[in-house]
Amino acid sequence: MSTHRSAHDDAGTTTPPRPLRHHGAEDDTRYVRGMVRLTAMIGGPFFLLTVILHPARDGHDIAAGAQWYAFTHSMEAISLLVQATCLAGVLALVMNRFGPRGLTTLYTALVGTMLWFGLIVFDGGHNPVTARYAPDLVHTSKDIDIEGGIIVLAANIVFPLGYVLLALLLNRYGQRWTGLLLGFGGVVYAIGGTASLFGFGPHSVITSVIEIIGAAPYALGYVLLGRTFGRV
Repeated sequence: MSTHRSAHDDAGTTTPPRPLRHHGAEDDTRYVRGMVRLTAMIGGPFFLLTVILHPARDGHDIAAGAQWYAFTHSMEAISLLVQATCLAGVLALVMNRFGPRGLTTLYTALVGTMLWFGLIVFDGGHNPVTARYAPDLVHTSKDIDIEGGIIVLAANIVFPLGYVLLALLLNRYGQRWTGLLLGFGGVVYAIGGTASLFGFGPHSVITSVIEIIGAAPYALGYVLLGRTFGRV
């Protein structure tokens, strides 16, 4: 009897489980800011590294090192996805602070980044195959069909446009250097990636030089973007 009462008393004094903690808006914002800071610190420098490691662009060299060509483009595509995640986080943070024009600018930069992601994926998959059967066609205007042309044209318009608009937006909110680095870097990199390639030909190293000149400030701009919007 006493044993039963003791067990009953113990059961009655058992500490109830703690209620689940409800995260407030401040907690959610802190997590988003942390994500923005992390993706900016990874996406920008990683992108620059893949541009520096980009292999030779003529068809014969691509055919000889097809796996490395595909690998570097896969890594570059991943870095662009990380950058897109960073921009999406910035969008979430400023959704109620920027006006319609500011949000349109951020969406344009985000779409441009995703289009360039598609261009890099297309490049990394298409050119090694073409180089195996027709190496002289690689990175020439003769190798552009309608489908490929749509990707190339859309990416080369929206990507630099998005970052120029982003530069103007950031400058308006006191982030002049961050915007200048992203805008200048994005435009120069895009010029090096397509216009210079078809202008100087796949054998020229000028394309690589222009791409790196653009990718370096672009990467630094992302680091500064992460520091600005990632402050907890």
